[in-house]
Amino acid sequence: MSVTVICPIYNEKNYIAACIESLISQDIDKTELEAIFVDGNSTDETRDIINEYRKKYSWIKLFDNPRQIVPCAMNIGINNARGSIIVRIDAHAAFPTNYISELVKNLNFLNADNVGAVCETLPANKSIEAKSIATALSSSFGMGNSYFRVGAKKIMEVDTVPFGCFRREIFDKIGLYDEELVRNQDDELNARIIKAGGKIFLIPHLVVKYYARDSIKKIRKMFYQYGLFKPLVNKKLGNPATARQFFPLLFVLGLTGGLILSFVHEIFIYIYLSVLLIYLTGAVFFGIKDSKDKREVFFLPYVYLNIHLAYGWGYLVGIYKIITKKSFSAEVNR
Repeated sequence: MSVTVICPIYNEKNYIAACIESLISQDIDKTELEAIFVDGNSTDETRDIINEYRKKYSWIKLFDNPRQIVPCAMNIGINNARGSIIVRIDAHAAFPTNYISELVKNLNFLNADNVGAVCETLPANKSIEAKSIATALSSSFGMGNSYFRVGAKKIMEVDTVPFGCFRREIFDKIGLYDEELVRNQDDELNARIIKAGGKIFLIPHLVVKYYARDSIKKIRKMFYQYGLFKPLVNKKLGNPATARQFFPLLFVLGLTGGLILSFVHEIFIYIYLSVLLIYLTGAVFFGIKDSKDKREVFFLPYVYLNIHLAYGWGYLVGIYKIITKKSFSAEVNR
């Protein structure tokens, strides 16, 4: 069974070699493997690195993505794929040697429409900021019950997985990636799979090492975009895919609404301060519980707050755009 791996890329010089090496080390017959890298006009040495590997390995291919966003890259890859199985990967990740073979095995064994691994989120560098970001993205306080981030004990049916492994024909059935979505394109695709009666499974013993963004500014922008495009996804699907998406929105509404009500009656001041205290207590508790470096304890509450506020505010702006029928657009987060 032939497999096509598709990887959207842009300026990945620090990660692309490790990503390709992890593909080279896969325990499958390379005559059955095709790796398609779809580049959004990189301005660093990413293309040069890939072209050096292409000289040695004919199964590595490179395509251009003029529009630069991920769903366009995925559709270019799918339309040019020769494999009957499509595996979507990320250049910020490194994969175990049995990654592809385990995904394909479980896709068939579970009669699934999409299967994916757990992400072990690693810091982009050794700074306390990068370490705290990686920890927050693996924390139940930061991410809720997103099992592919926080882990699971057994194979389980879920609403989404990172990256994903699909049979090629699923795209003939439900359509390709939605090119209007700068963010949340995987969530939207997975929701369409479920809506069509499909099943998605998380394979917890299969772990991908994923390197997070290296700054609070980038994480804030990323989660703002996640929140921004979520109402558009909900509108396209006709209903929200998960309940957890609403908590950051309610948090932001509570902060703003509670502050306004505090000027109406003093009882609202006490309610408002109590809710803030509960949140901060939770942030500190999980900061202590989840930290891998004792210095993270002082940084993690700030990271959690940025993630939740950015997502919630983005969601609110997304709702406004839906109501006012304004177009959705966002700068791609590098």
